[in-house]
Amino acid sequence: MKKFPLLIAVTMAVLLVAGCTLPSKQEKQAPRIALEDFFKNPEKAGFQISPDGKHFSYRAPYEKRMNIYVKAIGADSATQITFETDRDIAGYFWANENRILYLKDDGGNENYKLYGVNIDGTEAVCFTDFENVRTGIIDDLRDIPEEVIISMNKRNPQAFDPYRLNIISGEMEMLYENPGNITGWITDHNGKLRAALAITDMVNQSLLYREKESDEFKNILTTSFKESLTPFFFTFDNKMLYAASNIGRDKAEIVIFDPVTAEEKEVLFGHPDVDVSSLSYSRKRKVLTTANYTTDMRERHFFDEKSKELYERVEKELPGYEVFFVSTNKNEDKFLVRTYSDRSLGAYYFLDTQTDKLTHLTDISPWLNEDQMAKMKPIKYTSRDGMTIHGYLTLPLGVEAKNLPLVVNPHGGPWARDQWGFNPEVQFLANRGYAVLQMNFRGSTGYGRAFWESSFKQWGRSMQNDITDGVNWMIDQGIADKDRIAIYGGSYGGYATLAGLAFTPDLYKCGVDYVGVSNLFTFMNTIPPYWEPYKQMLYEMVGHPVKDSLMLAEASPVFHADKITAALFVAQGANDPRVKKDESDQMVAAMKERGVEVKYMVKDNEGHGFRNEENRFDFYNAMEKFLAKQLDNQAEEE
Repeated sequence: MKKFPLLIAVTMAVLLVAGCTLPSKQEKQAPRIALEDFFKNPEKAGFQISPDGKHFSYRAPYEKRMNIYVKAIGADSATQITFETDRDIAGYFWANENRILYLKDDGGNENYKLYGVNIDGTEAVCFTDFENVRTGIIDDLRDIPEEVIISMNKRNPQAFDPYRLNIISGEMEMLYENPGNITGWITDHNGKLRAALAITDMVNQSLLYREKESDEFKNILTTSFKESLTPFFFTFDNKMLYAASNIGRDKAEIVIFDPVTAEEKEVLFGHPDVDVSSLSYSRKRKVLTTANYTTDMRERHFFDEKSKELYERVEKELPGYEVFFVSTNKNEDKFLVRTYSDRSLGAYYFLDTQTDKLTHLTDISPWLNEDQMAKMKPIKYTSRDGMTIHGYLTLPLGVEAKNLPLVVNPHGGPWARDQWGFNPEVQFLANRGYAVLQMNFRGSTGYGRAFWESSFKQWGRSMQNDITDGVNWMIDQGIADKDRIAIYGGSYGGYATLAGLAFTPDLYKCGVDYVGVSNLFTFMNTIPPYWEPYKQMLYEMVGHPVKDSLMLAEASPVFHADKITAALFVAQGANDPRVKKDESDQMVAAMKERGVEVKYMVKDNEGHGFRNEENRFDFYNAMEKFLAKQLDNQAEEE
């Protein structure tokens, strides 16, 4: 999150991509598309293939909630195996050839429970039916069909213990009692709990290791939390670890780490400009396949020629789309492929390598015509203090990019980043005639340690300046109408919205705060209990409520409500465990105390963001009307 920006002369760079001044002659202005088409549930999504390669599974709507369906490959119809009506199923996976496990919370409280059901819909059960307990998956134990390893904070709300769960009998065995500071667990390829990540001395990170499960964990490496070695998985002989490390370097690279000597043995891959974010491998062939990283676009480095050939074979048949292999059977001869672009949510395909046939399964949102969607273009500009800020600009289709109403859309996190791809919010706004600017302000992840650290204790300061500088750049380019600029964001983006209105009141005509922080003191005091091990780190990254009280007061928009002159719309989930409802209540009360009316939407069955379809419709419908009125957007009101 961020705050306070002074309107100083800013040196701005030019767009990375041409075409941001005039639409091409071939482009036609898009017709007005129904709001619901952008935000309704997908027709089918989340496809997975069974371990034996005989069935597909997917999520699809049932009474407006995403449920699980199973279909035999080659069959005409599918079997619905879950019937949840209060909440979407958050995630699921195949535990074995006959049983699927899934996670679901209650009203957005993020206390996920683990359920199991057979692929014919029988023997449905909740394995972790405990109040105020959050369940996570450590290892699906794909080679042990009757068991999984899960985590729960049942014993201690602040700490997650690992359990081995028998999915037939429901019996659970705690594998290790978390002393309170362990934040992650790593199993080897035999499903043995062999390594863990912990926080020591409040702000240091440690890697714990043991040779076998009967041993005690030993601390083998401790670093400042600003440096990290993040294990992905063990080498295939279960002796060493593949990991991402930025120790002694700015960018995270893929390394082999020896837990016996606590040394990096080899650097496998790195990129000079960005962190390497993930690593994939073949379970069957026991080889590394790809490393993934994101510059302006998602990219991959191949370790394995067979994997490269598979991607090239699919990309040749599906040109113009990003392609990802998302699921495979144990024999690794059948694959599910997902496509997407900036103008399409994409589709799922089935690749059978035995027949070399690629079959289209479904489009995710077939009601949207990608030719009527806007292009998302990578851009960059220079901040007032010389920092290069990368981002994305989306312009309404077929409209001259001159004096457009602008919606500035800072991302949440704040230690996350925006990426290129289809974004329904952005496309909806572009369809209504708005230019949309997204920026990866300082602190956004993926650009190295120095860029991340530059955000520390900068909420409402240089982080917010980066947003302000992007807005001024848009004005200087002649793209944005300086009198018709809105700011909208969720979570940290909601904070940035409030900070923008409070600290640069002349810049924005209106703002939409979606589950955003308004008071850094109350926010820090009401974080979920399982964030407690990270509290000292948060104090260093955001600010200490006592030592930095003046700074936090200056950065908290609720204390500066008297400076806000723009119209404000606030939306909040009543069950939000991350940004409590009180954050929005305080801001609305502070505005009303000044006699300023604020549009305030609260959904009692939601948490950190609206997941239920009807609530999404309500929110975006209200936001559409709010922006149209405040920005005098005649194109939107047509």
